[in-house]
Amino acid sequence: MSGVETRNITRDSLLLLAEARIDGASENFRIKVRNLSTGGMMAEGHLPVVPGNHLQINLRNIGWVPGAVAWVQGDRCGIAFNHEIDPRRVRSTVAAPDDRQVFIPSPRSAHPKVQADPSGIRKI
Repeated sequence: MSGVETRNITRDSLLLLAEARIDGASENFRIKVRNLSTGGMMAEGHLPVVPGNHLQINLRNIGWVPGAVAWVQGDRCGIAFNHEIDPRRVRSTVAAPDDRQVFIPSPRSAHPKVQADPSGIRKI
């Protein structure tokens, strides 16, 4: 999306933690995703970058997305992705596998001192 005017693209405001990997840097950085669109995002946090730096952002449910820094202002910066993403995937929760078994204890196994009364009233 480099060189394309993207200020009119719809953005979703959100607050999400993500990881950033700057090309050539030896460490990853924790950032806050402040808004997100199909073509980019605004990040907040300590990222030692200048416009034009290439980096990758690890977005939930998507993975590492390559992009470039478009602007920097204080501790915020704009990142233009190299390819479009679906921001709805980042917002969605991860579903549990269907084969996962969930143990729900019965009242007796959860509370061994609880005794059942024949009248149907529990005595503790």
